Amino acid sequence: MGLNGIFCGIRRLLRLHKAAFALGIGAALAGPTAWAAPDTAPNVLIRNGYVMTMDGALGDLPRADVRIRDGRIADVGPALTADDGSEIIDAAGQVVMPGFVDTHSHLWITALRGQYRNTPETAFFSTTNRLAPSFTPDDTYVGILLGTVEGAYGGITTMTDFFDNVQTREHMTAALAALRDAPLRSRLLYGAQSKTTAKQTDLPHLQALAEDWARHSADGRITLGLAWRLPPKLDDAAVWPAKLEELETARRLKLPVAVHVSGNAEAMFDALIARRLLGPDMQVVHATDARPDQIAALNQAGASVALTPLTEQRVGYGLTLLSTYADVERLGLGIDGNALAGSADMFATMRLAALTQSGAARKETSVSPRDLLALATIRGATALGMQNRIGSLTPGKRADVQIIDMNALNIGPYAGGDPSAWLVYSATPANVRTVIADGRVVKRDGAMVGIDVPALMQRARASLTGIIERADAARGAPVNAK
Repeated sequence: MGLNGIFCGIRRLLRLHKAAFALGIGAALAGPTAWAAPDTAPNVLIRNGYVMTMDGALGDLPRADVRIRDGRIADVGPALTADDGSEIIDAAGQVVMPGFVDTHSHLWITALRGQYRNTPETAFFSTTNRLAPSFTPDDTYVGILLGTVEGAYGGITTMTDFFDNVQTREHMTAALAALRDAPLRSRLLYGAQSKTTAKQTDLPHLQALAEDWARHSADGRITLGLAWRLPPKLDDAAVWPAKLEELETARRLKLPVAVHVSGNAEAMFDALIARRLLGPDMQVVHATDARPDQIAALNQAGASVALTPLTEQRVGYGLTLLSTYADVERLGLGIDGNALAGSADMFATMRLAALTQSGAARKETSVSPRDLLALATIRGATALGMQNRIGSLTPGKRADVQIIDMNALNIGPYAGGDPSAWLVYSATPANVRTVIADGRVVKRDGAMVGIDVPALMQRARASLTGIIERADAARGAPVNAK
C-alpha cells in the first residue's frame, strides 16, 4: 500500500472512531491497528521447552510440554499428546514461562516518548501536565493501544493502566475500546481529569460502568478499578470529603483501588495509615523509602505495593532498594508508562532493581534472579489479587505464556540449568519469540499477530503532532514549536 492509501485508511479510521464516540457506542472498532482476535482460543501444545512454571509445587521442568485448551493451562509435563487440531509450537532450546505482570502503568502517555528531556521545561511532570489537556479521545485510544502492543511484544501479558487523564466520558470510552483491542489482559483504573486537580472523579460514570461491567470486560480479560489520588494538599480539609467519597464508592462497588504514594511519600503513607484507609483492595504505588512501621501497617491491612524502579529513579524519587520492601507480603513490579520508563521492558526493570540493590549493598549475592522473576510473575499477580487466574503455569489458570529464545546472540551460550540469571541479566523483549495471552497467540516467531505495527506507528505520529500543535496554540506558542 502506498502512502496515499495509508493516509486514507488513517483518515477513515479517525472518522469512524469520532462517529462511534459521538454515538456513545463504546465498541472496539476493527481496523489495521486492531488485534484481530478469533472468537475462540485455539488449543495449543508447546513442546520440548525448559518450563519454568513459577508454581512452588510444580517447580521447573527442564524438558516438558504445556498443553492449552480453551484458553487455560490444561497440563504441564513430559511427552504430552496433542489434541486434534492443536497448534504445535516447538520450544526446544527455549524457556517457557508465565507472561509478565505489569502492576502499574500510565498507558495513555505512550506516544509522548522522547518528550521528556531532563530540562526544567521538558521534565516529566511539567511536560505531561502541559500536554494532557490537548489529548482527544482518539489520542487516548492510540496511546493505550500502542502501549499494550509494545508490552505484549516484550512478554507482558497483563498491564495495569492507571488512567489519570479522564477529561470526559468519551476519553474513558476510548480507553476501554483500546483495551478491548489490546493483545493482552488488563486492569483499567478510572481516574480523575488530571494528576493535579482536586476535582472529583466522575463517580456516576464509574458506578454505571461497574454495574454493567460484564458487557465491557471482553469476557473477563479486562477488570475495572479506581485510580485514586490523595488531596494535592494533605491538610486541605475542604477536599478530603470528596476524596473519601471516591474511595467509599469504589469499596461499595467492590473495585480494586490504586493510590500514588510518591513525592511527599512519607507524609502520604502516614495519611493513609492515620485515617485507616489501607485495605486488601488497595495498591500503594511507589512508596519510596517506606519505613518499617509503614510496611508493617500495610501488611496488617493486607494492602500491596507496586514498585517501578526505572521511573522512580528517573524522576528523582530516590533509589528503589529491594531491601526496603523485603518484608512486604504483596509486592510486584511495574513499568509506570512506556514513555517515562523508556520502553515496556520488564527485563530492564528487573535488571535495574537487581543492580541497584547489589550496588547499594556492595554485595553481589544480595539479589536472587529467581526472586526478581517471581516479582514479575506470580508475586505481581498476587499483588493484584489475580493469583488464582494468572502468574504461573498451573493447570486451571488462564494461559498467559511467553517463550524466550535461549540461543540468541545476547543470551547464549545456554547449556542447561536454572535460566534465571540469563533472563534477568541478558534477555530483552526481542528475545521473546512467542506470546500467548488468554490462550491466544499474539506474537509468533518474533512478530506480532493481527497488528499492523507500521500503521499503528503512523497513527501515533499523527496523534503526537496534533497534541503538540494544540498545546502550543493553547499557550500562544508558535505553531510546531518543540
